[in-house]
Amino acid sequence: MDSTNNRPEDSIPENESAAENEKAPEAENVQPETPAGQAEGAAEDKKSSKKDKKAAKADKAAEDCAAKVAAEHDRYLRLAAEYDNYRKRSARERESIYSDVRADTVTKFLPVYDNLARALEQSTADEAYRKGVELIMTQFKDILSRLGVTEIEAMGQQFDPGLHNAVMRGEDETKGANEIVQELQKGFKLGDKVIRYAMVKVVNCD
Repeated sequence: MDSTNNRPEDSIPENESAAENEKAPEAENVQPETPAGQAEGAAEDKKSSKKDKKAAKADKAAEDCAAKVAAEHDRYLRLAAEYDNYRKRSARERESIYSDVRADTVTKFLPVYDNLARALEQSTADEAYRKGVELIMTQFKDILSRLGVTEIEAMGQQFDPGLHNAVMRGEDETKGANEIVQELQKGFKLGDKVIRYAMVKVVNCD
């Protein structure tokens, strides 16, 4: 019997040999990564890093811009508030100056009122004359009213040092305490401001 016919390699099935032959080309197609490929990967990583840096820089610039806008907006609000306060203060000052000038002007005309009041207190047989004086007084009072000037009440009122000037004092059992019984000169107010105190006589002072 020939021993060469029993070699192991001769006993390998044909189908297994064919399978190995088919796998061989696949192994041949697998290529190791070349230095060029490594360089390309490094370049991609570098580009990605640059993009990240640019994005971070852009975010920082956006944050700085937002902070500047917020600071300018806050500055604008403060300036607007300061201007509004200045405008209101200026308006109050103008109103105060106007009120003071008006009060000073009215005060200079009050002696005319006093003379008309004295003329009306005098008895006269000339009715035309009296009627004329009454018309002048009515017109004068109307002008004062349109200027915001009002008379201070005195007769029968309780003495008020904020409105009245007591130049005479007395006692009267028929009157109440600190009651005004005589008005010697009419007092006036311009709005809430006293421009002339009423000159009065007070009885039963505390």
